[in-house]
Amino acid sequence: MRKARAVLVSAVVVLGASVMIGATPAQADARLSGVFRTSAECERIGAHGVAQGWWNDYSCVWEGRYRYYFLYA
Repeated sequence: MRKARAVLVSAVVVLGASVMIGATPAQADARLSGVFRTSAECERIGAHGVAQGWWNDYSCVWEGRYRYYFLYA
């Protein structure tokens, strides 16, 4: 089951990256920084990234077709 989950998450990340290539200008400066199952986990990592100085701002976006939250920073 773990291998299947790892393959699924990898596929979602690749699909997310392909979505970013065709992103609108509003997200042109944002990059995909993570993929998460829950909103709380996405928000926690986003806030941690701000606290660590990895990025200045972030957004967690639910992608219903993938059923994951995408962290853009």
